[in-house]
Amino acid sequence: MTTSDLIATKPTATKPATNGHPPAISRLNLRRKNSLVAGAFYLLTFISIPTLALYAGVHDPSFIVGPGPDTGVLFGGILEIIVALAGIGTAVALYPVVKRQSEGRALGFVASRVVEGSAIFVGVACLLTLVTLRQAGVGPDALITGRALVAMYDRMFLVGQSLMPGVNALLLGSLLFQSRLVPRVLPVIGLIGAPLLVGGDIAVLFGLIDRTSSPALLTAIPIALWEFSLGVWLVVKGFRPSPILSSAMREAA
Repeated sequence: MTTSDLIATKPTATKPATNGHPPAISRLNLRRKNSLVAGAFYLLTFISIPTLALYAGVHDPSFIVGPGPDTGVLFGGILEIIVALAGIGTAVALYPVVKRQSEGRALGFVASRVVEGSAIFVGVACLLTLVTLRQAGVGPDALITGRALVAMYDRMFLVGQSLMPGVNALLLGSLLFQSRLVPRVLPVIGLIGAPLLVGGDIAVLFGLIDRTSSPALLTAIPIALWEFSLGVWLVVKGFRPSPILSSAMREAA
C-alpha cells in the first residue's frame, strides 16, 4: 500500500448534522438564559413600590401651584419607566419558550405586557406634565388642569399596573400550569389572584374603595406573590423538564 493510499483511506472527522438548528446543548443553555432574564425582569418590576410614597404629594389639590421639591415625583417616574420596560422584557424572554404550549396565548401575553407598559408610559407623562407646569409657576387657573392630570394618572395606573397584571396572570399562568415549566403551585397563585385583583379594580372604578385603601391592597397581594415567587424561581432554578422542552430537543437533534 502506497503513502497516497494511506492518506486516501485515513478516516476524517465529521461534524454532527444539526439540520440548520443550534446543537441541543446550546438550546438548553439558551433556555436557561431565557429563564434568568425573565426572572430578573420580574424581580426588577418591584422597584416601583416606593412610588406610593413618592407620589403622595400629587394628590394634594393645590400641588400644581404649591411650594416644595419635585424630585420625588421625577424619581418615581424613572422607576415606573423601568418597570414598564422590565414588564415588556419578561414577555420577550418567555415568548420563545411558552409559544410551544400555545402560540396564541403566548402572543396574547406579549400584547398584554405591551398594553401594560404603554399605560404606564402615559401615566408617567401625565405626572411629568404636572411637574413641568408647576415649575413654570402657573397660577390658580391651572388647578383644574392639575387635578385632571392626576386623575388621568390614577386611571392609567388602574389599567396598566392593576388590571393588566391580572390579564397577564391568566395568560401566562395557564401556559405555565399546562406546560409544567415551573411548579404548578406558582401559576395557581396567579390564577387565583387574577380574579381577585380584577374584582378590586372594578370596586375602585365604581368608587366603592380607594385605590390605596387596605381592601384594594389586599386584593393585589396574591398577584404580587405570584410575580415575585415566579421571578425568584426562574432566577434560582430555571425551567423544569417539560414536554415542550423535550420536543425542542428532538427538533434540534
